[in-house]
Amino acid sequence: MSKVTIFKFRLYVAGDAPNSTQAIANLKLFCEKHLKNRYEIEEVDVLREPERSLADGVLLTPLLVRIAPTPVRKIVGNLSDQNPLLLLLE
Repeated sequence: MSKVTIFKFRLYVAGDAPNSTQAIANLKLFCEKHLKNRYEIEEVDVLREPERSLADGVLLTPLLVRIAPTPVRKIVGNLSDQNPLLLLLE
């Protein structure tokens, strides 16, 4: 039996700022297209959880962190360019 790889992402956003809402939408569309039923997305609003964001070292938003599979990878921006996202799948 082959094991299915689940991709776990954490997306740091700043409330409903335009780049943040765009990053959320872009990530969800990308995951549905390339990782159907094989992904989890955790959204962290740095305005609501500033202590956590600082503890995690988040200085810019939107920031996407691929937590699993390892190694951890990060992308900053609204995720409109899919090329860096495709590199996360490797």
